Amino acid sequence: MEHVTAGNSFAALAYLVAGVCFILALRGLSSPATSQQGNRFGMIGMAIAVVTTLVTHVPLQAVGLVLEGPQGTVAATGPLFERIDLIAVLEILAAIGVGAVIGITIARRIAMTAMPQLVAAFHSLVGLAAVLVAVAAYLNPMAFGIAQMVIPMIGDPFAVINPVSKVEMGLGAAIGAITFSGSVIAFLKLNGNMSGKPILLPGRHAINLAVLATILLLVAQFAHSQDAWPFWTLLVLSFVIGFLLIVPIGGADMPVVVSMLNSYSGWAAAAMGFTLHNTAMIITGALVGSSGAILSYIMCRAMNRSFLSVIAGGFGAEAGGGSGGEAKEQRPWKRGSADDAAFLMQQAEQVIIVPGYGMAVAQAQHVLREMTDKLKEHGVRVKFAIHPVAGRMPGHMNVLLAEANVPYDEVFELEDINSEFAQTDVAFVIGANDVTNPAAKTDKSSPIYGMPVLDVEKAKTVLFVKRSMGGVGYAGVDNDVFYMDNTMMLLADAKKMVEEIVKALD
Repeated sequence: MEHVTAGNSFAALAYLVAGVCFILALRGLSSPATSQQGNRFGMIGMAIAVVTTLVTHVPLQAVGLVLEGPQGTVAATGPLFERIDLIAVLEILAAIGVGAVIGITIARRIAMTAMPQLVAAFHSLVGLAAVLVAVAAYLNPMAFGIAQMVIPMIGDPFAVINPVSKVEMGLGAAIGAITFSGSVIAFLKLNGNMSGKPILLPGRHAINLAVLATILLLVAQFAHSQDAWPFWTLLVLSFVIGFLLIVPIGGADMPVVVSMLNSYSGWAAAAMGFTLHNTAMIITGALVGSSGAILSYIMCRAMNRSFLSVIAGGFGAEAGGGSGGEAKEQRPWKRGSADDAAFLMQQAEQVIIVPGYGMAVAQAQHVLREMTDKLKEHGVRVKFAIHPVAGRMPGHMNVLLAEANVPYDEVFELEDINSEFAQTDVAFVIGANDVTNPAAKTDKSSPIYGMPVLDVEKAKTVLFVKRSMGGVGYAGVDNDVFYMDNTMMLLADAKKMVEEIVKALD
């Protein structure tokens, strides 16, 4: 079977249109108000790219003339024409159909709380796809049009891969392998199959730098010699370094990890786009890679982390640092009820609601919207305060609130609303711990030290919804806000507590 590219002008134009759609999609996804439109542009662009690739790379089968001679049936030496390889086309369509069924099933069944680990799993598949394309291109370079056949005077013919293609192939395979193994670790941490606490190896930074330097040297060696051992060795080391980079990262830094792996998957796709001579993959991969890198930088600024330390791995953890994994004991705290919370909020002029992962777990966003509507009926001004890394992935809380049809003009980012807590009557914290912890501002031994947090403790009253006093946040750090004089703890499942508050407001 031979892949023949046709209609280059049509393909270039179609890929350009697809690229414009992807750019419009990113622009739309930058705001909750235009996110649905952005998703539509993304789907249209991907549909154009996929259809164009299928149409312009139709699998063709060479067909020769069969002659009857006196000695029996003899085939002509050269093909007289080519026809579409129907079996190959059916195989491609079947693969697309299987993938579509799996994707639709997952999309319909996945809970919003599991979205972060789903994203990590998808990143791993992108990385693995890049690795498989690189391996296929190495094993059969002539089929990818990246090699020339050399016929020696003695011996069998062999293919010589273009040096530039070897660099693209090596880098694409390395980035893809790092993305795959790193995303698998991120998935296991987010899904609870692996501890969210950082696993710190002695001299991990030196090890990581040594492995990365070795991978780059192997890429250079592979480009120079085309030997088998550099390619397979760099592939193995890339899988290893992906594991080493993510294992030391603690749970509080997972949003940055998700955006970082998103960037890696984009660069892997772009590298493989060069290998496949596919403009759409190059454009899409570059957009995903650059936007993921920018998002990682924004996340790092939101957490007061160094962008270079993100790449090095283990950027949120230091050996021996932090407060332990359990809540402090023997400290006085006040417990309140749904009636107490309803009364305090009903008498307030302004209430700022701070949602966190606990709200997502309890699926309380819809009843929370109902509570805000009740408060507005009583003349209370309600706002939502969103920390950039609340939840387990960037924008997690924004997505949940949009799902519950919370008006976009009531949702504010940290830098836009943090100054208002001092003039706010009630701060209603629902399932958010690390992003409201003042230890980030005062305790240098804390693993979240230096991370900008929401100043909820400055409100006149803090209502803190939490399952129990025994647990701590994802970073494993106790929160001093629980024990402050102006804090009232509402210990219950978040959804159940808000439902009781709604009844009390009635």
